[in-house]
Amino acid sequence: MKNFRQQQHRPKKSTLVIGRQAVIEAMQTGKQLERIYLQSTIHGETVDQIRTLAEKNLVPINKVPVEKLNSFNISNHEGCVAVISKIQYQDLQDVISFIVEQGEVPLFLILDGVTDIRNIGAIARSAFCFGVNAIIIPDKGVGAMNEDAILTSAGALEKLAICRVSSLMKTVDELHLNGIKVFASEMTATKKLYELELKEPCAIVLGGEEHGVYPALMKICDEQFQIPMTGDFESLNVSVAGGVILYEVMKQRTA
Repeated sequence: MKNFRQQQHRPKKSTLVIGRQAVIEAMQTGKQLERIYLQSTIHGETVDQIRTLAEKNLVPINKVPVEKLNSFNISNHEGCVAVISKIQYQDLQDVISFIVEQGEVPLFLILDGVTDIRNIGAIARSAFCFGVNAIIIPDKGVGAMNEDAILTSAGALEKLAICRVSSLMKTVDELHLNGIKVFASEMTATKKLYELELKEPCAIVLGGEEHGVYPALMKICDEQFQIPMTGDFESLNVSVAGGVILYEVMKQRTA
C-alpha cells in the first residue's frame, strides 16, 4: 500500500543555531526560535540557562537522543541545536489593540493540541481566506510552524499574525478582558454552529483530533457548539471543521 504520510524535511543548516552558547546568545539578543532540541542526557549550568531563557521566550524544548541531533548532519553541536523560526510571533495584546484601532471586529483562532502540520497548514489557509486576524498557539503541545507547515498553508502562515502564548487558560482570560467571547467546538454540544452570534468579537477554539479541547479550557469558554451533520460519523477532520466554522463567521458578518 502506498504511504501517504507527508515527509518531514531536514532543516537547512542556515536555519540552525548550533551549540549551547550560540543558542543562549540567540535568545539573549531576541532572535526568534521555533524549537530547541536538547540532548536528553546532558546537564549543567548552561543547560539550566537554556531552559530558563526558553521558558521566558516561550520556545519549546524537545529532549532528544543524540542520534536526533546527529541526523542534522552537523558537528560540534554540544547536545544542543535550535531552529530559527520562519514565523515572526507577535504579542497578543498588541494584535488586539491594533485590530480595534483599525475599527475591525476581532476574530481569533485558538489551536489546542493540534499537532499535525498538514492540519495546521490547512487551517491557516482557511483562516487567511475567511478573515481571521490571528492564530493563537500554546508554546507546547502544538505542531511546529516550520517550512513544511508553511508549504502546506500555501504561504498563509507567513501572512497571518501568529501569537505564541504560555497558557491558553490565561489567554482566554486576556481575551475576556478585551471583550472577546470564546467559543469551543465540541461534537456533543447541543447548540448548533449557526445559532451562535458570530458578528461580535470572538475567538474559536479547535481541539486536536485525538483528545479534542482540553476539558479545563472548555469549561471557561463562553459557549460550546457543534457542527450539524447528516451523516452518521464521529467527527470532521479538524482542518475541515475549521473551514466550515470560519465560513459561517464570514457569512454572518457579510450578510
